[in-house]
Amino acid sequence: MAQLSILEFPDPRLRTRAVPVAQVNARIQQLIDDMFETMYAAPGIGLAASQVDVHERVIVMDITDDHSNPRVFINPEITIIDDALGTYDEGCLSVPGFYETVERPSIIEVAALDRDGRPFTERLDGLMGICLQHEIDHLEGKLFVDYLSPLKRQRIRSKLVKEQKRRS
Repeated sequence: MAQLSILEFPDPRLRTRAVPVAQVNARIQQLIDDMFETMYAAPGIGLAASQVDVHERVIVMDITDDHSNPRVFINPEITIIDDALGTYDEGCLSVPGFYETVERPSIIEVAALDRDGRPFTERLDGLMGICLQHEIDHLEGKLFVDYLSPLKRQRIRSKLVKEQKRRS
């Protein structure tokens, strides 16, 4: 396994729409292993392949503190089950150090493939549902900062660009 580099806002590669995975094979399973290692080391609870500059529809998640429930979603498609919106303070490994309140549907259903390419459907709510929606946004080239006002988004962009220049 290997830790991958996580792209940071405002990197334009984060705006690339991911393509469906044509075949779940050893390459995709290695990507999944590397994504879990990267996500746990960051540390985070979700990671989309787009964030590591692989523009295929792969998401890994684990919302547990002890890393006991690793989840894989390949080619995920969601259906909103309840239009009621929940608000959550979201953060993002591609927007490090910032947390902002975002509204998203409370209950969703996802159809996806698992790590072995087997299809499954599951109803998700709470943090799991919010996290999956956040990660699917990445696959669509969207970031949680897109839900914020232009002023807030520009402030975050400016701070991150300044920090990235400082590290270079």
